[in-house]
Amino acid sequence: MKTARCDIHQFRLDITCPGEFLNYSRDLGASKGATIILFNADRMAGRAHVVSALCHAFRAFERGEAISNTVEMESLLYAAGSRQCEVGMEFGVHPGENRVYLCICPGNDPVQKDLEQRGVYCNEEDWEQFSAEKQCLLQELFGITDKELAVVGISRLQDLVIERVALLEVYR
Repeated sequence: MKTARCDIHQFRLDITCPGEFLNYSRDLGASKGATIILFNADRMAGRAHVVSALCHAFRAFERGEAISNTVEMESLLYAAGSRQCEVGMEFGVHPGENRVYLCICPGNDPVQKDLEQRGVYCNEEDWEQFSAEKQCLLQELFGITDKELAVVGISRLQDLVIERVALLEVYR
């Protein structure tokens, strides 16, 4: 699968009004020739899940097959494995403290520097390990049964989530 042309960072920020922040990020990206996409890390099965959602979304736009108006929303839909915008939005930012995968497409140092004023980069943290609570959440979000997980093993949870992301193309 061709990779999206994005820099992906782990980022923490506090958001009072998600709509205002998304307008800010859209305007910032547009002014610097980039698209900014933010994924709620608490609902993502790691970096590979982010990469998969981005690749599918950019490919859908390149082929004229997108179901949303923006690559940002298309990315969230793929992350959620859903055609429903309300479900996709759950994979974006929310009011309060956010742990996000910040995607800057294409990579853009001026955008990265401007965003430093809004939050903290935390790329050194390990977001690939899933707590028992996160495992349960991912199973619930993606309809992964205990039986299915028992067959493949907990180490394959990320693969099962990415499989659900890919299935969105089939169900279009």
